[in-house]
Amino acid sequence: MTPRIRTADRGHLPAGSAAAGPYALEVSPESAGWTHSSLRVLPLAPGGRHTFATGDSEWIVLPLSGSCTVASGGETFELRGRGGVFAAVSDFAYVPRDAEATLVSAAGGRFALAGARCTRRLPARYGPADSVPVELRGAGGCSRQVNNFAAAGVFEADRLIAVEVLTPGGNWSSYPPHKHDQPRPGEESVLEEIYYYEIADAPAQPTAEGVGYQRVTPSGHGTGTDILAEVRTGDAVLIPDGWHGPSIAAPGHDMYYLNVMAGPGAERDWLISDHPDHAWIRDRWREETTDPRLPFYRPGA
Repeated sequence: MTPRIRTADRGHLPAGSAAAGPYALEVSPESAGWTHSSLRVLPLAPGGRHTFATGDSEWIVLPLSGSCTVASGGETFELRGRGGVFAAVSDFAYVPRDAEATLVSAAGGRFALAGARCTRRLPARYGPADSVPVELRGAGGCSRQVNNFAAAGVFEADRLIAVEVLTPGGNWSSYPPHKHDQPRPGEESVLEEIYYYEIADAPAQPTAEGVGYQRVTPSGHGTGTDILAEVRTGDAVLIPDGWHGPSIAAPGHDMYYLNVMAGPGAERDWLISDHPDHAWIRDRWREETTDPRLPFYRPGA
């Protein structure tokens, strides 16, 4: 008898499996088999420097830990960064297509480069941490924090949408399951999505490796993505289509993920459809309270 739920390796990139050159993780449209979304994770040693050409994509440089300067097109941005993804909201820098950017980090750190193929060339800009809207989404065991640093309608880009999600240990995030794989104007947009994860240590057992779980099920559109992955720090999951969620944080281990999205639509929108079997959970949130462990922090903290 074939099991109804299976673990699929395709689309789950364990830490180190997609390393390339200076990057601990590199996802490109070519490697993902899609057309727009990219993500790189760049570790830099103290005094480290890295220069890259943006090519046909726009990019956001987001410190995961540490600080850096970003120089591009005669502009230099000092990114204060943060101690880690569970410590604070970070500032960031936007770098346009058809440019070159250089990162320098005096003390070292890890930096996400979130990218999207695009057509418009917008100016390089600085995104201050204290301007990032922090949203508390869901309620009860579905409570999570969303840092909407490059959400549609928050920060201007041509194609790129990127947010951070922090989920307290034991909670479900990306729930109810939702999708964005059909072009339905005003209702649903087509977006290729990357999840990049970091899992916090458990204070009571800091040597224990934290894990989380990510589910993606076929929606009947696209490639039929089917993933049940145990995720750890440095892992990524590629979602070209399908119902994605839940993202489950194991008890005692808070979960962080960076979402990077882009697609072919004329409008830069995050429009989703909830799974019809699970959308009812949103009604229950009106009767529940937000998890008191949230927020992890607010801008400027």
